[in-house]
This record gives sequence, C-alpha cells and structure tokens, in this order.
Amino acid sequence: LSDKTQFPSFLRTIPNDQSWSHSVALVLQYFGWTWVGIMAQDDDFGNQASYFLSDELKKAGICREFLMNIPTSNFHEKFQYVARTMGTISAKAIVVILNTFSFSLMLKQLSGRDVTGKIWIRRNIDESDIALSYPNISQTLAISRQRGRIKGFSEFAGHLQVDEIPENDYIKRFWGKIFNCKWPIQELPCLSNRTEPEGSKFCTGKEHLQGQTISSLTLNTLSESYGAYVATYSIAHALQDLSSCNIREGPFGNGTCANIWDFQSSNCCCCCYQLLYYIKKVHFWVYHEKEVAFDANGDSPAVYDILNGQETLQKSVFLVNIGVVDTMGLSGKELTINESAIIWRGDQSQAPHSVCSESCLPGSSQIPRQGWPHCCFDCRPCEKGYISKNRDMERCEKCPEDQSSNSHRNHCVPKPEVFLGYEEPIGMATTCVALSFSLLTIFILGVFVRHRGSPLVRANNAVLSYILLISLALCFLSSLLFLGHPTKVTCLLRQTTFGIVFTMAISSIFSKTITVIFAFQATRPGSIIRKWMRPRIYNSVVIIFSSIQVTICAIWLGTSPPFPAADIQSQPGNIIIECNEGSVIAFYCVLSYMGFLALGSFLVAFLAKNLPDTYNEAKFITFSMLVFCSVWISFLPTYQSTKGKAMVAVEIFSILASSAGLLGCIFVPKCYMILFRLNGHTHKLLKR
Repeated sequence: LSDKTQFPSFLRTIPNDQSWSHSVALVLQYFGWTWVGIMAQDDDFGNQASYFLSDELKKAGICREFLMNIPTSNFHEKFQYVARTMGTISAKAIVVILNTFSFSLMLKQLSGRDVTGKIWIRRNIDESDIALSYPNISQTLAISRQRGRIKGFSEFAGHLQVDEIPENDYIKRFWGKIFNCKWPIQELPCLSNRTEPEGSKFCTGKEHLQGQTISSLTLNTLSESYGAYVATYSIAHALQDLSSCNIREGPFGNGTCANIWDFQSSNCCCCCYQLLYYIKKVHFWVYHEKEVAFDANGDSPAVYDILNGQETLQKSVFLVNIGVVDTMGLSGKELTINESAIIWRGDQSQAPHSVCSESCLPGSSQIPRQGWPHCCFDCRPCEKGYISKNRDMERCEKCPEDQSSNSHRNHCVPKPEVFLGYEEPIGMATTCVALSFSLLTIFILGVFVRHRGSPLVRANNAVLSYILLISLALCFLSSLLFLGHPTKVTCLLRQTTFGIVFTMAISSIFSKTITVIFAFQATRPGSIIRKWMRPRIYNSVVIIFSSIQVTICAIWLGTSPPFPAADIQSQPGNIIIECNEGSVIAFYCVLSYMGFLALGSFLVAFLAKNLPDTYNEAKFITFSMLVFCSVWISFLPTYQSTKGKAMVAVEIFSILASSAGLLGCIFVPKCYMILFRLNGHTHKLLKR
C-alpha cells in the first residue's frame, strides 16, 4: 500500500509492517540478540511481515535460526511439532507474528515442557492478552504502536447512552467489551456465529461508565480509535488549508485554488485529488505530543512503545513501558530504553544472551563456521605481531613495524631495542679483555721505554716498537666503541678509529719487516742499501701508509658517513639498534687496504724468515701476520651472516684476537728476554 504507483491516494495514520520490522531489529541490536527465530502466521499478513522482518534482520547483521509458518487452520499438529522442537532451538529471542489466540494455543502446548529462558517479542499487546497468563514459560517484550490521548473522549464516553443510537453496532460491541456483557442475539445478528464466554451477562444499555473504567479504556483498548481520530483531523486540517487558499496563489493550474463548495457536488471529479494534495501536505501536532505528517509513501511517523511483561507478587502480569522507538529520529538516536525499568526472568541484572556463538574476546578473531550463518563462528587467538582491541573482530590487525603484540594480543607495544651493552655478559667480558690487553700493552711499552738502551730494544727500532705498541693499545680500546647504544658520535668513530689505528699497527709491522731485511742486506760489502738505513725513512713509511687510510676515512665521512639505524626486519620481535655503515664501498675499502698491507707484511716477512740470526724478527712477524690474516679472513663471511648483537660481537672478537696475536707474537718473547734473561740480550748473543 506504500507503493504510490498502484495506490496513489492511500495514506495511513498507523505504522506499516516495514517500520515495525525495523523497530524490532533496533531492539534486537540493542540487547545484542544476534541469533533469533521467527514464528509467523501462514497467511498474507504473516508472510509479508516475516519477509520484511527477515530483510531488516539481514541489514542489521542479525541471523535467523528458523522461520516457522503456522497455518491458520488445523494448527494443532504444527503446535505439537513446535513444542517438540522448541527444546532443541538455541535462540533465546523469538519474534512472534501470531494473533493472540494462536499464540495462546502455542504457549498451552509448551506449558509442560522446559522452554524457560525464551523471550517472546510481539506486536501490539495489552494487559488483557491471555498469553500473559503463562509467566512461567514466557517473558514478553512487545513493540507496540504508541497510544495517544483523544481530547474530550472521557467526557463523551461518560455521557454515552446506547439507547440514543440503537442502530450503531460498533457502539454495542464497544459496550459489551467494556461491561463484559453480551447483547441478545436478535439485537446483534452479526455476533450470532461467535461463542460467548461462559458466565457473561446480557447487556441492558443502562450500565454506567465509571471514571476508572474510562481511564483504563482510553489507555489500553483504543489504539485503532486513535488512528481514526488522527485520520479525521488530518482531513480537517487539509480542508482548512484548502479553504485558506488565496486566489491566484493556489497550487493548481495558473495559481488557482480549489473551490470548497464544489465538494458538495458529486460531479466534481478533481475535487478528491485536490483534497488529497492538501492531505499529503498536512503537518500538525496532537496536543504537542504526537507529530502528524505524511512522507512520499503516504506513511506517517512511526513511534512504538517497548513494553516489558512483569510479574507482581500476586502472580499477575502487567506491562511496563521501558522505552520508545522513533523511526523518524536521527540515525543512532532512534531508540531510547530505560534499562532500570526492565525486570528479566529470574531477577537477572542483564539481558539474556541469544547468540549462536559467544563473543570473541580481545586478542582473538572470528573464524566463520563452514556452512553456518555469519553469526556462527569460532575464536582463534591472534598470531604474534597481530592484535584485536575489540570483541568480535573479523580479523586481527597487524602492529606497526616498530611495535609488537603484547602477551594478550590486545595491544601493540614498542619492540625492545637490541644492542650489545656493557652490562651484558658478553659486553662485560669483552670490556674486561680489552682493558686487560690495553694495560698489558702499556706495561710492555713501559718495559721498552725503561730498557730503551738495551741492544734488544735498539735492534728492533725502538721508535717503530713504540708506535706499534701505542697502536695496539688503541686497537684494544677501539673495541669499546662497539659496545653500548649506538649514537651519531660512536657510529662515526667506530670503523674509522679501528681502521686508522690498525693501519698504523700494520704499517709499523711492515716497516719493521723492511728494517730486518735491509739490516741484513746492508751488511754486505758495497751495499747501496746502507744509505737507506735511517730511522726517519722507516717512520715515514708508517706516516705515508697511515695517511692513505686517513684519506679514505675522510672521504667516507665526507660523502656517506655511518649513522645510527634501527633494523626492524632481521628479528621480528626486536628492533636492532646498529650503525649503518653509510657507504658499504668505503667500509670495504678500509678493510681491503688493511688487508693489502697485512698481506704485504706477511709476504715480506715470510721471504725473510730464514735469514741467519739467533733472534729472527721476521719469524715472529710472519707468525703474527698469519694469525692476523686468519682472523680477518674468517671474519668476513661470519660478519655477513650475522645480525644484531652477534655481528657486533664478531667484530669485537676479531679486533681483540688479531691485536692480541700481534702483541703476543712480536712482543711477549722480547719482554721475556728483557725481564727474565737479564744477560741474554747482549749484542754478542744477538750476533751469535
């Protein structure tokens, strides 16, 4: 009837089935009832209402467990089937689209069965509804169209005398309902086929309406009369607007107005359509309580009361208004419910659950059950790195790359920063080793300085030995730059300091190796190498080779210097704080240059290892460079295959191991001879 193409002149003052279905869906959503059943009469009324309701439930994301169509005749077998299957139905909320008589019969079938906990959601209902007499198995919520006051009706009803209008059958029916009486059959033929309740008396027409009866009447039994009252006043307002039309300002052709006097003539074909135009435009309030207007479909605003059936101490049931549904309200504000006025069965403080699956708690997500509606699902905990903050999330959300999920998988927390600190066992161990070896190096330097006049120290070029020892002490200490939280300063100093001091050490060794070779070559008669046997030349070799490395490091720092960086990919649960080398090419140029010097020193020392002498410096240099090269050759693949603290530890180990190898192979034997063989490092012994 809302289709204006088929029914252009139909307007209604009571809500339609679609607005009621929308209101039911809002109430179900409010209480979280997502798993419901529908019982509907198997007729045009029930089929249309159940169709609208199913469509609204689908829009609201509510699932339907079943739809039972109850026939309007021979329904006893169907009710027996309903009674048998009701115990297997999991839905607690059941929407009932049945007349009172059919619903009462169904409840009578269920009275001996365990169907407690069901919530019956019904349409228009009042305290006289016989279905309310089954409080043990029924808990009722009614979505009932809102009743209104009819001004002057109480006065009219108080003076109503049925004898004055004997031809009005409606008044007689009304009279019989109020006074619980029946009219003699001959006076009311239209009721001859009805079975009157036992014990009812005959109406005389002399009964008198009391104030309490009128008050109860106006509140509970006149919703249809109120609709007729609003319809009548809508026509009255339309006629008033029509009669108030100003000439040449009318809504019809050329600004004409409708002539109200033509409505008395049956020959006026367009009068009804002119009146219909004004009826569609009416907009007024009934006693400032109810708004009356018609939309494009001819429907008036739909307002429903939400009624809760509550049981008194005397075991009687009455209806309490717990809320209102205004379908014309703003989205999200259509529903108003006073939860404190609700009394649930069993004195529960919260609404019963009517769901297919219990909510998935935060930290888990829904997994749909194959072949079931979307309201039926299982819960699966979120994987590491994923969270769900709210209930019933369809999927877990991934945390940002710099965060990880907490143990409950409901919040993202910053990933712990990972770096090799001083307080860790490896950090403390490397710190102790570095400091110990640097102190040992300083001690050896002190020994050499103290015995600088001895033939052994002088034979090994004291200045080069000092430079080498100072470089080794700095090499040991440079490993400490790799510990602790990387900063901009430490990242700039790590590799460059290590590269420069190691280059100084290797350059010193290379210069010492050349010194050994030249020393033996210069002893030959007529050797021209003797003029190159000057300390300034050997020291210049160290300066030149070291300057090249300093230049490489300066270019590195000037173009693409190292900087602190966070690696969030290598270890999913941690953030590796490390120094990004900036230019990888420059980094490997530094290592390659040191390797080139080390290889050159090794080859030269290896060629000179068999020179005749009791204390052959070349042998110790050869062995020390063999240790050095072995450490750094194994360092490269290991460094590339590790990340985080392990990578830093590998580099620190390589620095300490190679430095210790140089110190132990070159200087420990000399210290032994100086300290424990006091007469063993004479010039005579060295020449033996």
